[in-house]
Amino acid sequence: MGFQMVAPVLEGALVRLEPLEHRHAADLAVAAEEDRGSYEFTWVPRADEVGDYIDAQLGRAATGRLAPYAQVSVSSGRAVGATSFWEPRSWLTDDQLDAVEVGFTWLASSAQGTGLNAEAKLLLFRHAFEEWGVARIDLKTDARNSRSRAAIQSAGARFEGVLRNWSRSWAPGEQGRLRDSAIFSVTAEEWPECEVRLEERVSGFVGRTAPAVTSRRT
Repeated sequence: MGFQMVAPVLEGALVRLEPLEHRHAADLAVAAEEDRGSYEFTWVPRADEVGDYIDAQLGRAATGRLAPYAQVSVSSGRAVGATSFWEPRSWLTDDQLDAVEVGFTWLASSAQGTGLNAEAKLLLFRHAFEEWGVARIDLKTDARNSRSRAAIQSAGARFEGVLRNWSRSWAPGEQGRLRDSAIFSVTAEEWPECEVRLEERVSGFVGRTAPAVTSRRT
């Protein structure tokens, strides 16, 4: 039958990752319009495009290539962004997932710099390495996106290089064009050190008396 990429709810102290559904649309429409200054190279829908955005992600999910999430702030209960598992790859056997990408990530302006991104990465990486047993996680971004590159590296991923004309551009005015992509990764051997690093970052936001992640899986 082969590996089926179906991801569960992942619960943290700051963020809860819920499988993306149309019930998240109203919150995401508000989140996407807060301040679009940081979305220069990222696919973030306008408020009136959120329904189509969710349909597009669910369409990709139906092919088995994507497991999309809404990022829900634990403190407010509102969806403040999105992220996904993407491009699963099985090289050795059909039943074992060897690599997966974490991508399609964006957060509302007010949720940036609050620890939600770091904890979301912690939850996604932990699930991929410890539940699915992957050997590698990929992350990529537009090579021009210095903000995204810094955020990926701060999550403990290693820069591998730039692949030219690698994927479509999401930058405004560049429809139908290709972009250079900066490629990053975390391997299974690097995961224990990366996990500690992410836990330390998250603990700085939730306080030293609260656990960085309250539940690994629900």
